Amino acid sequence: MSTPNLFRGIPSVHELLDSPPLRKLVDQVSHRVVADGARTFLDDLRIDLQKKAHETIVPSMAELAEKIARRILSSEQPSLQSVVNATGVLLHTGLGRAPLAEEAIASMNKVARDYASVELDLATGKRSQRLDSVTPLLAQLTGAEDALVVNNNAAATLLALAALTADREVIVSRGQLVEIGGSYRLPDVLEASGARLREVGTTNKTHLSDYEQAINEQTGALLRVHTSNYRVVGFTAEVELERLVSLGRERGLPVIDDVGSGALFDFSQVGCQGEPRPMDSIAAGADLVLFSGDKLLGGPQAGIAVGRRALIKQMLGHPLARALRVDKLTLAALAATLRLYRDMSAAEQKIPLLQLITTPLENLRNRAERLAPQLAACQAVAAAEPVEDVAYLGGGSVPEQQLASWCIALTPQNDRPDQLAERLRTATPAVVGRVQRDRLLIDLRSVFPRQDQLIVQSLQEVASSPSSGAAESTSDSAVSDQGHDEIP
Repeated sequence: MSTPNLFRGIPSVHELLDSPPLRKLVDQVSHRVVADGARTFLDDLRIDLQKKAHETIVPSMAELAEKIARRILSSEQPSLQSVVNATGVLLHTGLGRAPLAEEAIASMNKVARDYASVELDLATGKRSQRLDSVTPLLAQLTGAEDALVVNNNAAATLLALAALTADREVIVSRGQLVEIGGSYRLPDVLEASGARLREVGTTNKTHLSDYEQAINEQTGALLRVHTSNYRVVGFTAEVELERLVSLGRERGLPVIDDVGSGALFDFSQVGCQGEPRPMDSIAAGADLVLFSGDKLLGGPQAGIAVGRRALIKQMLGHPLARALRVDKLTLAALAATLRLYRDMSAAEQKIPLLQLITTPLENLRNRAERLAPQLAACQAVAAAEPVEDVAYLGGGSVPEQQLASWCIALTPQNDRPDQLAERLRTATPAVVGRVQRDRLLIDLRSVFPRQDQLIVQSLQEVASSPSSGAAESTSDSAVSDQGHDEIP
């Protein structure tokens, strides 16, 4: 049959809109969306017919309507969805890093629904500063004189360098010239800020004398950077912050300490060593301390600077401060999170990241043993075995911080492990695990207890749906955070 004859067999958009599947869809979405979807689908069909005129059969109107309805429903699903993180990576960049506390969510909800006193002092009726809701809390928790908040720690670093060291040299240890991800390289940030890099020492060893010899009339600051995504081990040496501070005061130079992930909780209690805390840097005398809000702090994405009032004021006065400022939702979530830290026992109970990290191993084992038979009963699973394994605090930012964990190792009935992983990722709710040694692991260290039955639900959905024909994959991990290096 010729292509024009095939075209005559294609129903009109009007006819399709009158079919039951699309009439029903109009009520769910809108007439405009369904009509545009049908029109686009028919355009694609005509192009396909032109390419394969002798081997293509035009579907019936009922089949076309069903296909169009499925395509429209699929396109209406938001790409940003809630996910059950069963990867075992607690601060997973691809999965949004730290979940927020209920108090933070409630606070965001309040200011999102109505107008909010972002820059209005309700007592006086005069204009206020938008950071007034968080700066007293940050000062109280870290011991700093003052604080400011921007949209992430890369922004905090850029603003600090631009405001305090533009056209001057910044001295950094060669072993701390980090590259993190998303085009973030410390030398490039220094250049973008207008400052000039003066690197000292070697990759593995930097001494106080290296800083002393590098200081000249062009020096603007001494910068220390926490190397959160790598470690230099073996024959190494670095200058302690206290000694760097003494040198800075002796030479009249500010010391900026970029501690990265921003832990207010002492993570050494759960076996994670070497994560610096902002309050310790302030106590050691650092003039300015920079850190993230959405990593170890467990709050919203933000970059936080705390330190001497004069330096914070200088940063606030820079034009970049407005360009990088945060909105009312971030401020509400951050303030609510910080309020929890005033009582550390409350923080451990209510901040999701701390809940996951401090969950006893025996608790995870009991959950794994209880869930395994339920998952094994699903038709898509040949076997489900509780296994002890290792989870990670982060992927890019803290890749070496391991946490003991318990997982459920799934052996698929028919699919390969990577195929089962894909089908779970596209189920409702989406469950993201990791493929390891020919099994799909559901790591409970990064799963909240309230989500256990959601995993069962998703696996049952997978069992009742036909195999999706997942794409070939030889990766050792269904979803790895190694491709999502952290931005500080």
